[in-house]
Amino acid sequence: MTPEEHRRLGIELYNGTWTLIERPDRTPDDDDEMLHRAHASAYHWLQGPHTAANRARSHWLCSRVHVLAGQAEGALYHARRCLELVRSSPSEMEDWDIAGAHEALARAHLAAGELEEARRNHELARDETAKIANPEDRKHIEADLDSLPL
Repeated sequence: MTPEEHRRLGIELYNGTWTLIERPDRTPDDDDEMLHRAHASAYHWLQGPHTAANRARSHWLCSRVHVLAGQAEGALYHARRCLELVRSSPSEMEDWDIAGAHEALARAHLAAGELEEARRNHELARDETAKIANPEDRKHIEADLDSLPL
């Protein structure tokens, strides 16, 4: 496959993952597919031209689907990698990436039953969200944060 084919497939798998995330009546088979799509999307992004931001966002998505599938350990791993990548390459990130990384950590810690860490990362995400210049970008992260029962 060419790098462009990998990129196209990565995008297609990412979008398909969101279709499954948003499905209200997901079955265990749907959860399996959702997990596989997220990881396959991350793989294909890595095969073509990519940035640290692409890698971080792939880990963010993997963390989200692991939470939804009830797999806190996987969610924590990917959320931590997301934050690590965001911190290691700040010049490659958008102003919302750090808030998203902390949101992923809050969600993953909540799934693991670690309420103090979930609250701490939720607060860090709120602080970083306030710094996002684009109101549309800010709105999406705020909605994610508002959905957490903290």
